[in-house]
Amino acid sequence: MLLRLTLRKKTTGLVAAIVAAALSLAPVAPAFAQEQSKGPSTLRDTETEQLLREYTRPILRVAGLEKQNINVVIINDSSFNAFVADGRRIFVNYGAIMQSETPNQLIGVLAHETGHLAGGHLSKMREELARAQTGMIIAMLLGAGAMVAGARGGANNGLANAGAAAVVGPQSMIQRSLLSYQRQQEDQADRAGVKFLTATGQSAKGMYETFKRFTSDSLFAARGADPYLQSHPMPAERVAALEGVARASPYWDKKDPPELQFRHDMVRAKISAFMERSDTVYRRYPPSNTSLPARYARAIASYLHGDPRSAATQIEGLIQAQPNNPYFHELLGQALLEGGHPAEAIAPLRKAVQLSGNAPLIEMLLGQALVATENKAYTDEAISILRAAVGREGEAPLGFTQLAMAYGRKGDYAEADLASAQAAYLRGDNKTARELASRAKTRFAIGTPGWVKADDIVSAKPLPGQKSN
Repeated sequence: MLLRLTLRKKTTGLVAAIVAAALSLAPVAPAFAQEQSKGPSTLRDTETEQLLREYTRPILRVAGLEKQNINVVIINDSSFNAFVADGRRIFVNYGAIMQSETPNQLIGVLAHETGHLAGGHLSKMREELARAQTGMIIAMLLGAGAMVAGARGGANNGLANAGAAAVVGPQSMIQRSLLSYQRQQEDQADRAGVKFLTATGQSAKGMYETFKRFTSDSLFAARGADPYLQSHPMPAERVAALEGVARASPYWDKKDPPELQFRHDMVRAKISAFMERSDTVYRRYPPSNTSLPARYARAIASYLHGDPRSAATQIEGLIQAQPNNPYFHELLGQALLEGGHPAEAIAPLRKAVQLSGNAPLIEMLLGQALVATENKAYTDEAISILRAAVGREGEAPLGFTQLAMAYGRKGDYAEADLASAQAAYLRGDNKTARELASRAKTRFAIGTPGWVKADDIVSAKPLPGQKSN
């Protein structure tokens, strides 16, 4: 965990803090589209997600988790952090990608999180938490009984004070026990991460470098603190232990392949351009820097904040440099679409879909361009493309929103309502989703596939992280 647990004094605060610790176990069609929900917002981008899949795939394989369909989710947060929360997803802040100078540094963090998944730490922590809560309840009951007895016997008999001690003492012991247990989990995840990296022929130096960098940030805050009241081992101890096992690997000095470093740099440039202020982007990637990542960042910043014509020229220059890079064609299509030229966006987006092997998020962008032309000749094609896209990527609201528009243009209001309900459900707007799904049920024949899907939404529970409304 790259964030330090802040302890609370109250019992309810302690439980909440431990839950948070258990859930933070370590430090949409368009490129970097932001998906809003009632939970934390996430970022979607085909290029970045593909790179993260390639980073995690060998790690998950040696960890025995390859068939668990574990995905990496990008969180819209500029701080350096990554965590697991539900056993099937690794969450990574975009700040962790930005601040990892090499692939190996980010892969090391992902290996650490995989160590938590492979060790079953989430379920074990929940068991420990349940036992702790039971212990707290017993302690409170015993303490309350002593205080009642003290009140009946008079304030001077000391039973009231003993009762208070009976409440506070066990809570303190339980608190220490839980945090000690979590420190053990962190140490196990570190060691498992190094094991996975070694098994895949990768260095653990990046993992060590990352944790060492954060040691200096936390040493001042940790100075004088009780090491048993930290959610993780004290920084110096943890880094020293990690260094020992990491240096024992025969791959300690192995560097990332140049082509992988290049792709990593391209993604970091892309994130900077989409997520940072334009002046920050140009400071990071000044015109004097003629590398392809720098040109990529400036082209995106120009399209977002500058002259559309200049942006198009810069993007076309990128395409000339790498004609088979699907993400350059995607960027050109996105710039044209958002610039109010959907018909012109179709050709580069078709090329991007082809070169990317029919990446569903890019297909959704193509579908959006087809719908935005308001040309009915494109309606059936848009529906076909969007249905295929949401069939393979069912958690992107944009795909269902565009599908609803295409069906509406065709006059198929039953399917339009159903697609709109699916989009609302994925956004976390459960009230609207149920209303639209209920209306869709009245348009479909009872028992048909559309009616069944609509009925499922009407009775569905909120997605993880969402609240019912």
